[in-house]
Amino acid sequence: MNALIEKHGIWFIYDGECPLCKSAALALRIKEEYGTLNLLNARENIEHELIKDINTYGYDLDEGMVIFDGGHFYHGKDALSFMARFGDRKGLFNLFNKALFWSDSIATIIYPWMRGVRNLLLKNRNVPRIDNLDLKSEPIFKGVFGDSWSDLPPVMQRHYMNRPYTEDINTVEGTLDVMCAGPIKLFAPLFLLMGGVPPHNEKNVPVTVRFESNRDTKEFRFNRVFYFKDRKPYSFQSRMVQTSGNEMVEVMHFGLGWRMSYHWEDDCVKLKHKGYVLRLFGHFIPIPLTILMGEGNAEEKVVDKNSFDMQVEITHPWWGKIYEYKGRFVVKDTK
Repeated sequence: MNALIEKHGIWFIYDGECPLCKSAALALRIKEEYGTLNLLNARENIEHELIKDINTYGYDLDEGMVIFDGGHFYHGKDALSFMARFGDRKGLFNLFNKALFWSDSIATIIYPWMRGVRNLLLKNRNVPRIDNLDLKSEPIFKGVFGDSWSDLPPVMQRHYMNRPYTEDINTVEGTLDVMCAGPIKLFAPLFLLMGGVPPHNEKNVPVTVRFESNRDTKEFRFNRVFYFKDRKPYSFQSRMVQTSGNEMVEVMHFGLGWRMSYHWEDDCVKLKHKGYVLRLFGHFIPIPLTILMGEGNAEEKVVDKNSFDMQVEITHPWWGKIYEYKGRFVVKDTK
């Protein structure tokens, strides 16, 4: 760390194009014992030594401001909590910040909403991301698979090639055998309303799946279309969100989500059930639906340089396997 930086009080690194961040930077007052408050607009100082250090630690400035106190970095909600603890009491902003972020638990609840407002403001103003970590240069799933990414065969890397904050489109086509029974068959209207897996039995169903990145988020969209005989095409749409490490959540209608972990094991990609969640105001809240809906797991196995076999099944603790679709997909040209 640069010695000049270490002895010059508190550094507040923020997005100068964000009205909320800029207002916070200008209104913040630090207690006198901390010395000078230094403001650093990340958009105008992207080559600054502090921002290089921020990049090294992996702090995404599009996900939150950063405070450096000479020894430690505080990012996002932790930065706001730091401001609440060590900020001066003078000024409406400082009092408001202390009231909201004095508790880490409260900060954890409120911060995603603030970040969402910030992102919406910048989107409406057509302000691009800072992208200090250059996230759009690497596939989303490179971070999900971690060290195993390099072990994935080329067809799997092509299958999982979508990058965040881009307009990447990746398409696979194939045929699936679909089987449903038990509560899925019984509650078919509910599954149709939720827009989830199709509650229907049929073999050799042509299916097209498009994986679509979004230039405004790290999420990407699943667009599956099942072409059943004598029925109109069934569209099953969802969004995939990385929550931490190798864990992803597939979010469907009404915010219902399936949490899973990704693994490269036994020459297969394995998706392992981690429970169900409800997405509410930016938070994923665990909900005990496994006893009702069963446990979902999936597996993808390489066939050749362009295709892979896939099997998804839901197993209920009482009725056994209640849902399955399995078949072969071919990875098409990507955009």
